[in-house]
Amino acid sequence: MVAMLEGSQKGIGKHTQLLKMLIEKHDDEVAKEHCKGMEGLCKEAIKHTIDDAPATGPVLDAAIIAQFQRMTHYGITGFGTVMAFAQALKPGDDATRPEAAVKDMYTNDERMTELAESAVNVSAASK
Repeated sequence: MVAMLEGSQKGIGKHTQLLKMLIEKHDDEVAKEHCKGMEGLCKEAIKHTIDDAPATGPVLDAAIIAQFQRMTHYGITGFGTVMAFAQALKPGDDATRPEAAVKDMYTNDERMTELAESAVNVSAASK
């Protein structure tokens, strides 16, 4: 699970760079924007995986997966919107790159679901 989370973190960096590149490519200025939605998701993740979480074990693992998936779904929504706009405005490379990012997020989400359903949730239910 740690490798999956680390890989996802690297993916977030790549996705951020993709957005910056697309914005700059169209001669617009990249402005740093604070996302209150993601801030809220981060606060919830900290609460459920650090502040009010068990120290270790399958229940903590299940909470980590749940928070990861909440944040991933938020990312899918944002990038899905970018992808839809790109497809509507200009087909081609600008539309396929966000599509690849969305597919990457779906893949990570599906892997976490498989991990949760095949092992983590079963172990957590017995605790």
